Amino acid sequence: MNFYVLSLVKIGLVAFVFLTALAYLQWIERKVIAHVQVRVGPNRVGPHGLLQPLTDTIKLLTKEDLIPSHVNKFFYLLAPIIGVCMALISIAVIPFGPKITVPFTGVETWLGLTDLDIGVLVPLACSGIGVYAVALAGWSSNNKYALLGGLRASAQMISYELPLALAIAAPLLMHNSLSMREIAEKQTTLKFGFLYNWSIFAYGGVPFFAFIIFLICAFAETNRIPFDLPEAENELVAGFHTEYSSMKFASFFMAEYANMTTICCLAVILFLGGWTPPVQFPGVDFIPGIIFILSGLMMLYHGTVNLYRARDKYTLPIFGIIFCGIGLAHFVPFLMPILVPLFWFLSKVLFLLFLYIWVRATLPRFRYDQLMHFAWGWMFPVSIGLLFLIGLLVVVWT
Repeated sequence: MNFYVLSLVKIGLVAFVFLTALAYLQWIERKVIAHVQVRVGPNRVGPHGLLQPLTDTIKLLTKEDLIPSHVNKFFYLLAPIIGVCMALISIAVIPFGPKITVPFTGVETWLGLTDLDIGVLVPLACSGIGVYAVALAGWSSNNKYALLGGLRASAQMISYELPLALAIAAPLLMHNSLSMREIAEKQTTLKFGFLYNWSIFAYGGVPFFAFIIFLICAFAETNRIPFDLPEAENELVAGFHTEYSSMKFASFFMAEYANMTTICCLAVILFLGGWTPPVQFPGVDFIPGIIFILSGLMMLYHGTVNLYRARDKYTLPIFGIIFCGIGLAHFVPFLMPILVPLFWFLSKVLFLLFLYIWVRATLPRFRYDQLMHFAWGWMFPVSIGLLFLIGLLVVVWT
């Protein structure tokens, strides 16, 4: 019975944290882009604009839900459902940490919902089916701009799925497994006595180039700049979701941010050692707590001594106390095995998500012919050659 209760608790926690993170990822993106472009960003609702995602959700839920008369209603309504469902399913097979003992119960469980022998194939399958959401949205809208956006998305996502799959095959060859939990555990061993055996460090660093190909294809698979041709607003109004409104419109962006998060988790598991730190040395487990405490003390300083804005004297001390509390929790013995692996895993995921946002704020959009030529003329042959080289290294070195 404990297994079922624990599974339900984990499902509830993962769903709550994941959906909340998706809402605040949009806030983070707007804030980061505003800072890059020397703007203020959202700051009207709540301290530092922290309640903006909540108000956006309320606005979208209460906004009039229009269904144009000329659409194919069944597929028009089905498209956002497919997009959201396929985007949310993949998180179920992502391991967030090692096996831990639940405090006060003695029950052992993994930090993650489930593990499948073919776990790596689940996100790929969901991504492949997710293409139908965009294609159906464009076709069922019976709108030329939406149709062009759907066709662009289908061609783009199918094209970049091939080099993406070949890049993923590299760590699968190296670790001889499709289980993401097993792949992550094989990277917890040490080389040279202090360096964790991350996939990108193996075989003289050759898999690092597979990681770069994976990242580039991930941008294209999630329709992000510089590969956001399906939504090119200067050409297609809004692309495949031109005719959508209210929560149906928001569903596509929810699916986009969910896919971004999932593919970053996948990159961390396959290439960046999962929940392990970069190096091992005495006291490395205390680094997360120290980082949180120093961040909290910095907030307290700026909220009491070095004020920039009047409202900071209320908001920064509160956040400073929260961060110090989280930092102290990292030093509690029975919480350390849970919080420390989660810190390293989530910090890598957040870094990759920041890279997504940074690229969006920096690079211009490709032309469509450049997009497709880059996929078939460069990414596909390079990924095939790299996979052949890694396979050769695996045979020779093992």
